[in-house]
Amino acid sequence: MTVVMVRSTVKPEFVDALEEARRKMFTAIERERPEGVRYTSFRLPDGVSYVAQLELADGVDNPLPAIAEFREFQAGLNDWLAGPPVVEQLEVRGAYAG
Repeated sequence: MTVVMVRSTVKPEFVDALEEARRKMFTAIERERPEGVRYTSFRLPDGVSYVAQLELADGVDNPLPAIAEFREFQAGLNDWLAGPPVVEQLEVRGAYAG
């Protein structure tokens, strides 16, 4: 399993635009229902910091770039982010899914 975490800070004046694009993106992902992927977005208590987590099953190439709304969301980040995102590859040491 591949797990990537992305942390970013959004310019306050673009939080609403990001949230709208995020809703559209997740609606499209749920509609497409790609296999072997789990994608989660979190907003932190300060209201402008976000964490996204992408999990890909072994042998699965990331299917999200094939979804137009995902590409639109990614393109918007160029204007919305206050600085470059921090991308970290995580090493799974244990997991439980009930």
